[in-house]
Amino acid sequence: MPEGDTVWQTARRLHTALAGAALTRSDLRVPKYATVDLIGRSVLDVTPRGKHLLTRIEGGLTLHSHLRMEGAWQVYERGGRWSGGPGHQIRAVLGTADRTAVGYRLTVLNLIRTPEEDGLVGHLGPDLLGPDWNPGRALGNLLADPARPLGEALLDQRNLAGIGNIYKSELCFLTGATPWLPIGALPRDRAAKLPALAHRLLTANRDRPVRTTTGRRGQDLFVYGRAGRPCLRCGTVVRLADQDGRPAYWCPSCQQGPMD
Repeated sequence: MPEGDTVWQTARRLHTALAGAALTRSDLRVPKYATVDLIGRSVLDVTPRGKHLLTRIEGGLTLHSHLRMEGAWQVYERGGRWSGGPGHQIRAVLGTADRTAVGYRLTVLNLIRTPEEDGLVGHLGPDLLGPDWNPGRALGNLLADPARPLGEALLDQRNLAGIGNIYKSELCFLTGATPWLPIGALPRDRAAKLPALAHRLLTANRDRPVRTTTGRRGQDLFVYGRAGRPCLRCGTVVRLADQDGRPAYWCPSCQQGPMD
């Protein structure tokens, strides 16, 4: 599933392509919205909220989408060849005189009144890349259930919005705890630094074409995707296990706590 920085980049690309222009093409390929026609309405802005995308359209409408595991928005020049996948995977097309945005494999697509956005994203915690970012509130949310495994708490978008499985694994490594350590067992000083660390990592990567948490060229991540390979810090073999249906990577030497 795309992480918050990827969604932020997608929103910026869509905003640059569509905002301020009237739609000359509108095609929502979802049965519920098959007869909706947005042609002639201007796109006001495209805003990310955690892992959600909110495309606000003239007339008080918002097109809400979530990329989930396979979704993507692609932007093409007028007349350009669409290359994001076969036609049957297209769920939305929004076009202006100059650009066309095509949404592929969007399993979540809603057209709502803009004042109703809170019904879809109001449950989210502070957005790591949003104007509502609040590290104190995020920390309070994380520590509200002390027995919860650290990795699960970080992935819960109700605690703080924008962390996916990559950042979960990297944050656990940088904090020196396995993903299964109860968050309440994390030393208070390390727990207190978690929100700021997460914010720093996502902010640093929102403008980068290649995500990195290490600062090392060619060795972009400390543990994620490195199962069976040596830890970049100590040389111990990085391990991989399932955590609540998702892969968790960790170094058994650098990270303390339960090992799944």
